[in-house]
Amino acid sequence: MSSEPIPLVQALATFDALWSPRIVTRVNDYDVRIAKVDGEHIWHAHDDTDEFFLVLDGELRISLREPDGERTVLLPQGSVFTVPRGTEHKPYAPSGAAILMFEPTGTPTVGDHHDEIPEHIDSTTGHALNT
Repeated sequence: MSSEPIPLVQALATFDALWSPRIVTRVNDYDVRIAKVDGEHIWHAHDDTDEFFLVLDGELRISLREPDGERTVLLPQGSVFTVPRGTEHKPYAPSGAAILMFEPTGTPTVGDHHDEIPEHIDSTTGHALNT
């Protein structure tokens, strides 16, 4: 990890892959990941961890399957939202977005339970940021 400040705009400019997060730094046992997203991800759940989202640019929507039914939260630029552990969710960005996520190191992007993984989704625990 870098011992210098990391401008997120510059970090986002180092890659084009969608739904393929880059690890910008670590905090204790947590990754701080950034990603470019467009279109739909997949329904998935993380059994043992919450998932934090911050929208850096654009707009993100997250559909949730909760005990009372399904709902969708809208996150405009600058908004944060945490998906509770065990909650099935599906992020999507109809017009593209850049996001920051905070989750334990090694957490797979497709969760512990998920639908079939389409070609455009990178099933990873995050890639190193090559600045």
